[in-house]
Amino acid sequence: MTTRLSGIGTDDVSIENEESGTGLSSSPTTSNTPASYGKVVFFRSTLFQILVVGICAFTAPGIWTAMNGLGVGGSQSPDLVNAANALLYAFMTVTCFAGPWLTNATGFRYTLAVSTLGYPLYGAGLYVNNRFGSTWFVYFGAVVCGISAGFFWSVEGAISTGYPESHKRGRYIATWFTFRNTGNLIGGAISLGINRNVNQRGQVGYQTYLAFIAIQCLGCFFGLLLSNPEKVQRDDGTRIEAPRGIQWRDEAREMWRLLKSRSIVLLIPLFWYYGWIQAYPGTYLATYFTVRSRALGSFMYAVVGNLATWLVGFLVDIPWVKSRQTRAITTYVLIALLNSATWIWAVMIQNEYRHTNPTLDWADQRAFGRGFGLYLFERISLGMVENYIYWCISNLSDSPGDQIRYSSLLRGIETAAVAVGFGIQAIPTALIATASINFGLWFAALPFSYYATLQVVRKFNQLEKEKHEESLAGNQRKL
Repeated sequence: MTTRLSGIGTDDVSIENEESGTGLSSSPTTSNTPASYGKVVFFRSTLFQILVVGICAFTAPGIWTAMNGLGVGGSQSPDLVNAANALLYAFMTVTCFAGPWLTNATGFRYTLAVSTLGYPLYGAGLYVNNRFGSTWFVYFGAVVCGISAGFFWSVEGAISTGYPESHKRGRYIATWFTFRNTGNLIGGAISLGINRNVNQRGQVGYQTYLAFIAIQCLGCFFGLLLSNPEKVQRDDGTRIEAPRGIQWRDEAREMWRLLKSRSIVLLIPLFWYYGWIQAYPGTYLATYFTVRSRALGSFMYAVVGNLATWLVGFLVDIPWVKSRQTRAITTYVLIALLNSATWIWAVMIQNEYRHTNPTLDWADQRAFGRGFGLYLFERISLGMVENYIYWCISNLSDSPGDQIRYSSLLRGIETAAVAVGFGIQAIPTALIATASINFGLWFAALPFSYYATLQVVRKFNQLEKEKHEESLAGNQRKL
């Protein structure tokens, strides 16, 4: 049997397999018409699958982000949690790259459900440290969460980019991120309510973590509601294929082919930039802001994050602008301008703060507004870059079989960068140095990400042309 590999390389590859069911990748069957499915059942629709993965993202990484949105997990000293997060992301790097192997063995549904289980242990570690001062559980929770979260990150990205119809991907990716940010929104609101009177530096109340852990324990049950790709019904009638039973050597060979392809190589600087800078905002918040201001930061992070991701999702899917390249470049230019201005501003303010070392609270609006505004713009910039990265890889293939590989590559590179970023910040490193490196990484990534945008659009147009030709050939055969 000849299995056609769809991917992002410049050439399509064919591999001969003697046994049925061992194809490495899949192209959607475009000859199916919507009528061949009949009425789309809601719990098999792509919208329902996005809602499921969104709820899981809310309970697991959303609440995790809420804790870190307090400023390095809400702890008094950033060094412990920065070190734990560096360890977490180091393990995540390994399991992100291993995501396709686990999904190939267990399927998307069980991979999503099981991979949520490590998150409550991370919260438990922070709770034990906050209340009793123990540090070993923080590291233990970080390791278990890192192993679990790597698989979660790879599979959630594959579902969110590979399941939806092509004309809905920007908005559905925004929906997924909205649920994740809602975890931060609710978590931030809980923390703000508990810590609203603490107008000094320090750690958040331990009661905060009990609510977080309870929510995180629900993720596994929601994950079991997901449908595997072969059961999902798209409203345009196309089927989703993600073959299982693939030999691990063949899977490794395919991952390597995608890693060295032009599109991924051009996107790597943007992946690295996005991962690296994640250690900075939380450390900045914990260093200069009072406890209640950090709680407000966690809450507002979700608000501005949702606005940012929906702005990108809307721009890349605008129906009245027919040219995908125009939409992509317009969105990219907006992201480039905002990120550039944010990091110039960050270096200027950070240079001031290294001399004054302020304690910022919302009671002093003038000093607070400048520093807090920078934090919000950092979060807006992060949200826009994240959505745009996923929109790019979602247009490189139409199949979750491929998207699990793309997502694993993206997450693996990103988590490696996050691990290095948190590790360096845990030394600790002066924030002016970190801000300056962020500034340099962003401007280094700019030209590569621009050419990556053009490459992604060309790849999408090529895939659409192939699908159209296959559809015409299928109609001719029927005639």
